[in-house]
Amino acid sequence: MKLRDCHNIGDFKALAERRLPWPVFDYIDGAADDEITKARNTSAFDDVDLVPDVLAGVGEIDTSCTIMGSRSALPLMLSPTALQRAFHRDGERAVALAAEKFGVWFGISSLATHSIEEIAALTSGPKLFQLYVHKDKGLNASMIERCQAAKFDALALTVDTIVSGKRERCLRSGFTTPPRFTPSALWSYATRPRWTMDYVFGPKFRLPNLDGYVQEGTGRPVSIQDYFNTMLDTNLDWDTAARIRQDWGGPFALKGIMSVADARRAVEIGADAIIISNHGGRQLDGSRAPFDQLREIVDAVGGEIEIILDGGVRRGTHVLKSVAAGATAASGGRLYLYALAAAGQAGVERAVNILKEEIERGMRLMGVTSLAQLTPDRLRWR
Repeated sequence: MKLRDCHNIGDFKALAERRLPWPVFDYIDGAADDEITKARNTSAFDDVDLVPDVLAGVGEIDTSCTIMGSRSALPLMLSPTALQRAFHRDGERAVALAAEKFGVWFGISSLATHSIEEIAALTSGPKLFQLYVHKDKGLNASMIERCQAAKFDALALTVDTIVSGKRERCLRSGFTTPPRFTPSALWSYATRPRWTMDYVFGPKFRLPNLDGYVQEGTGRPVSIQDYFNTMLDTNLDWDTAARIRQDWGGPFALKGIMSVADARRAVEIGADAIIISNHGGRQLDGSRAPFDQLREIVDAVGGEIEIILDGGVRRGTHVLKSVAAGATAASGGRLYLYALAAAGQAGVERAVNILKEEIERGMRLMGVTSLAQLTPDRLRWR
């Protein structure tokens, strides 16, 4: 199987599984507990049907939208995800360049493997920084100040990770950051020589946004579960979120909102956007899928705040269904991480282009020439 054989996100997943050692693949692919929520995130889209119009004259269509004040060529964001150099040696650099090529937003994590400054210098495209609130207040302030100096376009505060979900695949494999060659996985590393050579002889694995504050994850291997449970601030509350918004001073989103009440609170503290997300099913297993919650949240705060649907997106039609249900845009991590792991920047570009073509084709088949024409009456819920 080669990159040219990948025609949907599922194909990239299959290729990534062939090319990654199993502990690394399971970190990307795995979720919490029984992984019920992860599966539901995608299957939720099956519960609504698109209703197309015909004879609509769709020779010219406009797929663009505005997200937090910046134009995006597609109603699609590449969500911030951690540890990307564990999946491919180019990590966030590859994703940033692919996003810029297609004119879409992307984000980097507090636990990114390339620095805020490096990514800012690499691309002029719209970019978001995802903030984990650490117990070390100096570290939190440092990351915000570095993003301000680097002129990031938006900051997203992740609010659903005050403790880690139980990621059982990672517990079984012993996956850590940096990755370790555990005895149980030696054969998997040995039979993936390209990944292993890149990891061993490539640039030293590090988490540069934590420089000067945290050794865990760079100088000392640690599991993500242990990192979240020991380093992040369990006292995170609405007052903290409001203070961070004020300290940042630019476009501000809350990532991990799932309830109507929390969406209303986000409006009250002056957030510009909410990202409806359950962290890809990696936190609270048994929680609802973001798409299942979208209508309720749109009914409550639609028009008062931008709403981004995050999680389970695997097809262009998933993006169209999200927009028709009231979201500004859709976003996801695995939708490009599989492709990054499979083939670096070329993989991410192919994945985004496939989604772009699916969005364009879907709009034409729906009989719409702009995203504004994707309204709730184009959907039928089962």
